[in-house]
Amino acid sequence: MYRAFHFRGAAIMGALSAIDIALWDLAGKRLGVPVHELLGGASRTSVRVYTHVTGSSLADLIDDCTSAVRAGYTAVGHLSPFLDADRSRPQHETGTRYIRSAADNLHRIAEATAGAVDLCVELHRRLTPAEAIRFGDQVVDCDPLFLEDPVRPDNLDAMASVAQRSRVPIATGERLHTVEEFQMLHSRAPIAYTRISVCLAGGITGAMRIAAVAHAVGSQVVPHNPLSPLSTAACLQVALAVPNLALMELPDHERMPATALYTASGDARQEISQKDIVVGTPEAVEGYVPRSQAPGLGVHVDEAVAGKFPPTRVPVLTRLRVDGSVIDE
Repeated sequence: MYRAFHFRGAAIMGALSAIDIALWDLAGKRLGVPVHELLGGASRTSVRVYTHVTGSSLADLIDDCTSAVRAGYTAVGHLSPFLDADRSRPQHETGTRYIRSAADNLHRIAEATAGAVDLCVELHRRLTPAEAIRFGDQVVDCDPLFLEDPVRPDNLDAMASVAQRSRVPIATGERLHTVEEFQMLHSRAPIAYTRISVCLAGGITGAMRIAAVAHAVGSQVVPHNPLSPLSTAACLQVALAVPNLALMELPDHERMPATALYTASGDARQEISQKDIVVGTPEAVEGYVPRSQAPGLGVHVDEAVAGKFPPTRVPVLTRLRVDGSVIDE
């Protein structure tokens, strides 16, 4: 299907990924085995995961991090040292204060958690290459596991340049669509942590190809998974099978989907618990999701939910600078 048409990109690859994941699920359920057995068998008995932490203030973010420690997690992610501020508020700080303030926030978080969790720092593409290097130099003593997407991923040369110059490991890949893009990225500079969006980069088939490319250059895989429990179920099958897994992203499925939570304006958000979407939502125990032996993806869609939430147009809210230009985050 990918090769039959002229166009490529996120919408097309997202649709193809959904079909690929569904076909693996059907194959597993038809044969009575979990998908990871069809991928060559499990490389592990459980999958280490990181939970999302958020906060519009430093105090809230630190509280979320320490709560994750108490819940048994050994890593936290979606961790923005720039804080999760209201996107309708323009950015007004000087560049120096912008970087220093975020670096100070990360130092405070590292001090509060005292090494009890690995810090997966999410920069959401908001920095220039020069700013990314400056920020990394200021937080290297916090010993974060990685800095994710410090710059926009469109220019592979720019990302590779940051990876080569940064003293903190870099994670990227969640916005790339094909194995060829990952190969070109790693050929420029082997990225320490490869973020594969299983629901964007060709489904389970594409993810396994990309993981093999990463494995060849010594890069560890961190499946990108901010979506529904169906995404989690698919990512888990990949995470169980690949030999070069670092850990996996696990959102709070008690909350509304991340797209609605972070980018939709308030009156357009659909208040739904993601756990209502499927039967058998995967859950973490002391920071690990145990391997399931259920066939296919190990979950079943609740078809009744779709009828309760018909499609709606969602106005997208994004942050602007004082001069009116768009901020990438």
